[in-house]
Amino acid sequence: MQNVHKNTLLPIKKSKNNPLNPDKKEYNSFLSKVRIVIEHVFARLKRFKIVVYRYRNKIRRFGLRFNLISGIYNFELS
Repeated sequence: MQNVHKNTLLPIKKSKNNPLNPDKKEYNSFLSKVRIVIEHVFARLKRFKIVVYRYRNKIRRFGLRFNLISGIYNFELS
């Protein structure tokens, strides 16, 4: 994945022969804390079915509708 996208952050995995040291565990913990926030946003956006299912309307209106959904989500945050 990092060959395709240079800014990708992946967790470090342990193996039988190489357990994780405390620095690597701390990095994985930091990464999971950042990722959970993003996953929660995706879950809230999936409540609106435009993201989950195939969009069957005119494609030129997709951006407008998605911006409207994003505005509703941001309004709920404030």
